[in-house]
Amino acid sequence: MHRSFARRSLLGAAAAAGAAALVAPLGGAAHAAAPGGRWPTRFLLPAGFRPEGITIGHSPCAYFGSLANGDVYKASLATGQGRIISTGPGTDNPTVGLKIDRAERRLFLAGGWGRAIRVADARSGALQKNFTGLGAENSMVNDVILTPEAAWFTDSYRPQLYRLALDRSGAPAGVPVTVPLGGDWAQGPDFTANGIERTPDGRALLVVNTFLDGGTLMRVDPGTAVARAVDLGGLKIPRGDGLLLLGRTLYVVQQALNQIDVIRLNDAGTRGTAVARITDDSFRIPTTAAAWGERIYLPNARFDVEPAPDTEYDVVSVPRV
Repeated sequence: MHRSFARRSLLGAAAAAGAAALVAPLGGAAHAAAPGGRWPTRFLLPAGFRPEGITIGHSPCAYFGSLANGDVYKASLATGQGRIISTGPGTDNPTVGLKIDRAERRLFLAGGWGRAIRVADARSGALQKNFTGLGAENSMVNDVILTPEAAWFTDSYRPQLYRLALDRSGAPAGVPVTVPLGGDWAQGPDFTANGIERTPDGRALLVVNTFLDGGTLMRVDPGTAVARAVDLGGLKIPRGDGLLLLGRTLYVVQQALNQIDVIRLNDAGTRGTAVARITDDSFRIPTTAAAWGERIYLPNARFDVEPAPDTEYDVVSVPRV
């Protein structure tokens, strides 16, 4: 049975009305966020592409995964122009989350409900590894984060992560291992785990749990897989999707709410304080975020419309807090 990807994003959600490029400090007044530089702050993706994930390395280029067929699109941030660099496996085999390694040699791709993890050459797009048959029938390999030792992937429908060990060069070493989540992790009856990041000190993982206590950020010990709720001072992230950590500042994309919650974490990632909320008229259900310079780039997934071959999709950017 094929799932609608919109279903995993919009269960009971009503998209919030967009504000005009506002960065609102919590407890203070909002101010207009000025666009930076001459580079485009918005550019189009191919019609019908159905983006979800984004990754940016040390070069001013962004990579996007397609929910439609698993293609990977590379775009210049300076011009907004791009091309398909990697052809996906086809229908029902998407690319959801993706990350480029520090050497900008490899792309690690989460294969969604195709239950796959793929590794592609970041320059040519050639497929290097394809691990299939992960999890169980209802598994969905959603998002990915890279550490020096491993690539970690979330499974949105089962209480587990996947760990793909990396050798000293950053290449996959072996096959993905299923890591059951323990501690305070609570699995909902439907979609649960979403975005994944590292803590500021790099010693643990941060994972969105959209079910627990109305939407919770969880800190996961990578050695034991014990999960504990991060104290966010009452902030809920029911539509939390992509996570972006810059220093100790965590950007949480709340896609169906058309907002980014900005959180200041302690080094261990056990506590955080909400410091700002970013909204923008250009948000059309953004899902994930990546940074270049002083701007945050987000693909608009448009989960509120029925996808068609001619549906318009775009990428927008807002200033960093």
